[in-house]
Amino acid sequence: MQAAWLLGALVVPQLLGFGHGARGPGRDWEGGWGGALEEERKRESLMLKEALGLPTGVGSNDSLAGNPEVEEVLGTKETQGEEEEDETTSPISSSNHFPSPSPTPEDTISYILGRLSGLDAGLHQLHIRLHALDTRVVQLTQGLRQLRDATSDTHDSVHALKEAQVRAEQEHGRLEGCLKGVRLGHKCFLLSRDFETQAAAQARCKARGGNLAQPADRQQMDALGRYLHAALAPYNWPVWLGVNDRRSEGLYLFENGQRVSFFAWHRAPSPEPGAQSSAASHPLSPDQPNGGVLENCVAQASDDGSWWDHDCERRLYFVCEYPF
Repeated sequence: MQAAWLLGALVVPQLLGFGHGARGPGRDWEGGWGGALEEERKRESLMLKEALGLPTGVGSNDSLAGNPEVEEVLGTKETQGEEEEDETTSPISSSNHFPSPSPTPEDTISYILGRLSGLDAGLHQLHIRLHALDTRVVQLTQGLRQLRDATSDTHDSVHALKEAQVRAEQEHGRLEGCLKGVRLGHKCFLLSRDFETQAAAQARCKARGGNLAQPADRQQMDALGRYLHAALAPYNWPVWLGVNDRRSEGLYLFENGQRVSFFAWHRAPSPEPGAQSSAASHPLSPDQPNGGVLENCVAQASDDGSWWDHDCERRLYFVCEYPF
């Protein structure tokens, strides 16, 4: 009966929550909860003493320590408290430190196969994109080839147009030379009042389908002289002809490379009858040619039709001839 009463005295306080502070975290026991636990233990000891009929004075702890029933009851209580603490803390520790299961060989193989499948799918997508790029490159190459062919055709067309333009300008120049100039046999002469060097004058005549004038005999020379005199009178202008000795001094050639066989060089006027002759040339109209290597191109005077040698870089009028 006493044992049952003692057991009820121990269990009832636990049910009423008196020992809740004693089961808290260890850091709370250091403070106020530690004092409450100590008082509770003292109260339980007094109740045990009264139940067992033991004295409650000083030294009662020693008497309780020697009583086997009290020690059994107290041991049972402490064991229950420790079990309750373990039950309270075990879910937290187990939830925080739950050991992960080690992978099995099947799991490893499945993982590797999954990764390989993903890589294979990625490679398949890359092959699709590469095929699309190859197709696009082929299309661009074909387009570039077509553009090159079209460009080549365009260049050919432009070249043909330029040639046609050159021929048209030459034909236009030839017709203009024969319509505006003077015709003599199978030649037409046309004067240009632009100042050009001898080479530039030849280039302009050639672009118009002709050459600088190349009188080959006395008849052509006289016809050209009359035409220039009528066009430039009352002035006397030197006019470039297509005659020069650039290749070799004293060897005069036409612009077409033929050697000149007829000359009309200027000569100083003869002294008047009864006047004393002089071996010196007239200072204003010396005998021609007299320029040496410094004057290699020939110009015709418009007043009398005589030939004079001049520096080829001098800018003069020029006369072109065109085939008729």
